[in-house]
Amino acid sequence: MSSVNFFVTITLMMFLDFLFPKYCVNCRKIGDYICANCFSFISFDVEMICLVCNKGSFDGLTHPKCESKYAIDGAFSAVSYKGIVKKLIYNFKYKPFLADLKNTLNELFYESIIQNENFQKVLNHPPAGGPFLVPIPLHKRRLRTRGYNHSQLLAEGLSRKLNLGLLDILERTRDTKSQFGLNLKKRKENIKDAFTLNTKYPSASLRAGIIPNTIFLVDDILTTGSTLLEAARILKRSGVKKVWGLTLARD
Repeated sequence: MSSVNFFVTITLMMFLDFLFPKYCVNCRKIGDYICANCFSFISFDVEMICLVCNKGSFDGLTHPKCESKYAIDGAFSAVSYKGIVKKLIYNFKYKPFLADLKNTLNELFYESIIQNENFQKVLNHPPAGGPFLVPIPLHKRRLRTRGYNHSQLLAEGLSRKLNLGLLDILERTRDTKSQFGLNLKKRKENIKDAFTLNTKYPSASLRAGIIPNTIFLVDDILTTGSTLLEAARILKRSGVKKVWGLTLARD
């Protein structure tokens, strides 16, 4: 970029910041999407559970008695889905003009999850072939409407910060209705068979070692875990050896 273009770019950014200043999504204080005072109310006390039985898990991994051939191996979340975090994620997902909120959330995601000792153990001692990050996909229709996949943006941020590869090996086959407000049974029914392996990655790719053995599924919120469980089932059925969930927030 030439010095002239650089100057024009910086000037334009300053002008846009002047016209549309960033403000805290909670208290509206101008400065950033979350001010220092509101940040202090974020809860990093996240309950760790086994996603298969929904009971407490000391290390966030699936209980040995709950393990099965296609079960997810565990899940880690950065923060608790409360208060300011709810507002941040809502604005990020449903207000496209605040898409650059991804920078704030990516920083929050990384700085919190990297301090999780259980996540670190898995990250630093994975089985051969990984780990890679895989975002939970949106259906093509919803992606066209929204213009971006929030899970993809979160995964891209983590990929840069953790220096991990990123793969879009999952596709969404159905435009499922929102999981919000559904009980556990309805959530499982809603998400059943909603994913498939991306046609760019046929099953033979797994045998050839093109797709890694170890994957972190990236999403914004973990509630009952139905989405992660179903996505993990598809990946493991396709030959992936280890699959963990990795979410920004835990409800």
